[in-house]
Amino acid sequence: MDNEIKDNMLRKRAKKLPVITDEMYAQCLEHNRELVEEFFEYNALLSPHTRTQYRSGMRQFLWYVKTKLRNKPLYKITKKDFSRYMNYLINHGLSSSAIKFKRSSVSTLCEYIEDMVAEDDDNYESFRNFTKSKLKVPKNQVYNKVAITEDEYKLLIDTLLEKKDYMGCAWVACAFNSGARRGGIRQFKSEIVNQPIKEGQKFIVTNVVREKGEGVDGNKTSYMLPTPVLKYIKLWLDNRGYEHEYIFTTKYNGTYNQISLDWATNFCRTVLSPILKRRVNPHLFKSSAVSNYLSKGLDLKFVSTKIAKHRDISTTLKFYDLRNFEEQSNEEFAKLDCFKDED
Repeated sequence: MDNEIKDNMLRKRAKKLPVITDEMYAQCLEHNRELVEEFFEYNALLSPHTRTQYRSGMRQFLWYVKTKLRNKPLYKITKKDFSRYMNYLINHGLSSSAIKFKRSSVSTLCEYIEDMVAEDDDNYESFRNFTKSKLKVPKNQVYNKVAITEDEYKLLIDTLLEKKDYMGCAWVACAFNSGARRGGIRQFKSEIVNQPIKEGQKFIVTNVVREKGEGVDGNKTSYMLPTPVLKYIKLWLDNRGYEHEYIFTTKYNGTYNQISLDWATNFCRTVLSPILKRRVNPHLFKSSAVSNYLSKGLDLKFVSTKIAKHRDISTTLKFYDLRNFEEQSNEEFAKLDCFKDED
């Protein structure tokens, strides 16, 4: 099915890097592994999600050191060695954002070594952050970001209702209308459907969720949901057949738990993309919510701070406003004198 969805693809998807199993990781130099564990012990306030991502990036690098650099200790790694690693990732076809994150994870480890290890270990006395090379990672995109339109949203809802995929329907309704990321949506609690709604009230407020941010607590916030979204949430809760604290749940190892972050990614790839016949991912829903509300005339500052949860309006405009200004552009160009004789 994935191979058929090429409408908005800009390049081929990269082959996945090998998953570094515990058995593979055990083959990496013990000294290097010990420094990685020290890093995480020292940075106890990293969020769980960041710890997982950093650990994955560091394990990938140590496996490369093991297989391509003869298991060198980190104090012998050079900028040339790391440039080879970057080129390995580029040649593998990874996106620029994925490559930059992998570089960032190793760079953070190097900064820890410079700040905390060098003064106690003679091997690192002259250690320098070897990720600081002049190699530039070419910016690229896997697919063209096009906002999900209201018509496409209705198509998704109608199709999922026809399939009786009530949880998927509720998730799409929340994602398209709230501006929340997949990590926030998975924390929405079932209790929100029991809120009293005053006459004329057009929205409800979700429970407080943890969004991306520094430390274990991250950024605590809540989201607004238009009241029509409640009917899709209630439809799912009425049909799932069990009680649970959270709205979006699935069965793992015989028990019902919150959906994982990967659930939303897989749902978009395997269910929603085939319906729209173009590539979509969970993060596109945030941009679509922002673009849809702005298209309907909501105040930019309100959308930026209350929907997108951005501190700076420029972030909203630069990265999340996917509106198509074709009609407005045509009207503006029509004002130019040079085009009047051609009509």
